[in-house]
Amino acid sequence: MGDINFDEMSQEYFDILKELGNIGAGNATTALAQMLQCKVDMSVPQVNLLEFKDLGATMGGEEQIMAGIYLAVEGDITGSIMFLLEKNSAKYLVGKLMGMTSEGDEFTEMEFSALKEVGNIITGAYLNSLSSLTNLVIYPSVPDLTVDMAGAILSVPAIEFGALGDRILLIQTQFFDEVAIDGYFILIPDLDSYGRILSALGMAG
Repeated sequence: MGDINFDEMSQEYFDILKELGNIGAGNATTALAQMLQCKVDMSVPQVNLLEFKDLGATMGGEEQIMAGIYLAVEGDITGSIMFLLEKNSAKYLVGKLMGMTSEGDEFTEMEFSALKEVGNIITGAYLNSLSSLTNLVIYPSVPDLTVDMAGAILSVPAIEFGALGDRILLIQTQFFDEVAIDGYFILIPDLDSYGRILSALGMAG
């Protein structure tokens, strides 16, 4: 199953990925609302299979400053996941969580810690959706948080998965209470895991 051709991927599989995006984003929205203790709405997620090199442009350019939560995934599938949001959105979320306006350009240690927790909860919501949908056991590692240009953040998985040179699943969601927040969730399973996900969904090729 290591020779998956994304160009020939069936519409059915893509629909399932979209469903996964919807469920994951829905769970993430619920988790976010509980965390912030306010109502959070969500736009319909956009699900795309993209080549790695096009990712930065999709997020507003390689130079866009983003907060990126990166974690490895183990268990029945292996790979990594990332959740990225634009820096000002991250500042807003942290301020909301801490009940204060986030001042200055940099994150304080406390804000950094709060942001990591936000990322942890959101990525956990997506992983739980994937686990429920596939009945696969998935263990996330401790998340790693970076605030940097999108291109620099994306270079970490690009190096790790450069050997695959293939497409990855990008789920783009807009969350909003008073302010709209664009969140980007990237699932990067290794190729064997793509096969396992397909099999678990009853679609082994």
